[in-house]
Amino acid sequence: MKALLKLMFLLAGMGLAVMCSESDIIDEDLSAVNLKSAQPITVTLPFEANFVNTFLEETGPNPICGEWDPENGQFWMMIYGEGEGTATHMGKITHHFEFCNDWVSGIYPGPSGYMKGYFVAANGDSLFIHVEGQVLDGRLDHHPEDVIAYFTDPWEILGGTGRFEGASGHGMTDDYVREPYPDISFHHYTGEITLVKGKR
Repeated sequence: MKALLKLMFLLAGMGLAVMCSESDIIDEDLSAVNLKSAQPITVTLPFEANFVNTFLEETGPNPICGEWDPENGQFWMMIYGEGEGTATHMGKITHHFEFCNDWVSGIYPGPSGYMKGYFVAANGDSLFIHVEGQVLDGRLDHHPEDVIAYFTDPWEILGGTGRFEGASGHGMTDDYVREPYPDISFHHYTGEITLVKGKR
């Protein structure tokens, strides 16, 4: 009888050991699946935006931008602009830009690096944009005849809201300035955007 009890306890212990080891394996497998599903899935797509900027305001001396010292050739000022256009993955957009600019050299956003720019889709989702470079006198061959200045500079996406949360991207501008004021700034962005899949 004692031998039978010992055998039963031995078999029960072995069964528990096997069950625990199988449970550990299942837990490890589930952890691996959860870890894999937690990784964000991204997709990179072509991006293009076309919009017209209306200058809202130009200010003179602004401590955010830098010195205003005409005698030494420094003319840092703040520029504000808004307007409408279209962008891939967004449809119709409005935009807002405010940035520092040297009125003489055309360099922006300057030593302070201050720039606030964004596109807003009709549903309110936004893309945050940064661009920097220099406005140059003249025109390129493919620009309209009445263009008086242009800028072909790098732009970057710095995130967004809604379905554009966590977005990134980059490209180049092909922008130019025409008269009459104030609807004189025409913008053409091309490049790519990386979206986090599943964002709404």
